[in-house]
Amino acid sequence: MDSSMIGKIEKAKRYAAEADRRVVFQQFRVKIEGDNNTWIVSFDEGHWSCGCHYFLTHGLCQHTMTMERVLGSKLPPLAEPALATAGR
Repeated sequence: MDSSMIGKIEKAKRYAAEADRRVVFQQFRVKIEGDNNTWIVSFDEGHWSCGCHYFLTHGLCQHTMTMERVLGSKLPPLAEPALATAGR
């Protein structure tokens, strides 16, 4: 392994250790295996989306709330939590 790769590996370790201040998700799409079905949840520039019926009628669901818990501080500060947008 060359010395430049060793430096890259060390920097990656440092960035990962400092993920709470270095990593912010802006957009992603995940598959969540529910008890009775599989759902696609997406996040794009602060807005959640899920294909389940509950999300379509309420603007939040257990699938989007799951991802909020999984990602925690990795979401952008301007992102509105699903609970905050529920009344819209």
